[in-house]
Amino acid sequence: MSCPCGSNLPESQCCARYLAGESAPTAEALMRSRYTAYVRQAVDYLVETHDPASRGDLDRDATARWSREATWLGLTIREVVAGGADDEKGEVEFVARFREGGREMSHHERSQFVKLEGRWYYQTGKAPRREPERREKRPGPNEPCHCGSGKKYKRCHGA
Repeated sequence: MSCPCGSNLPESQCCARYLAGESAPTAEALMRSRYTAYVRQAVDYLVETHDPASRGDLDRDATARWSREATWLGLTIREVVAGGADDEKGEVEFVARFREGGREMSHHERSQFVKLEGRWYYQTGKAPRREPERREKRPGPNEPCHCGSGKKYKRCHGA
């Protein structure tokens, strides 16, 4: 059976190892295994792989409820910055798709990871900044129309 994290590996060769106690070698591997933990409702794993310094802020009941009530549809890793086997910090941007209450939704996050005593931990996450929509500047009323008609904008597309 293919791993829920989207790696295209069998789950036994991918995230199941980490959920069983093996340390994830990279920040991305931890991110993928945490997604699989949501799919498998492995709330203890989600708590254990949360940074010990902020673990007390984690709402275990809300985490368990979301894990249980959502139908997990897929994970896409958008970007990985550092977080390799020799790094101490890493960042993973991802989109997790799920269905809840009959609606398909997604959770887009840029997560920070830290390695402590040889183990990776999820530290924090934020929604990435959206790029502002780029709009073409509308011509002034007395400027030539953008369509190339030769008319003033106010007499053509501005009417």
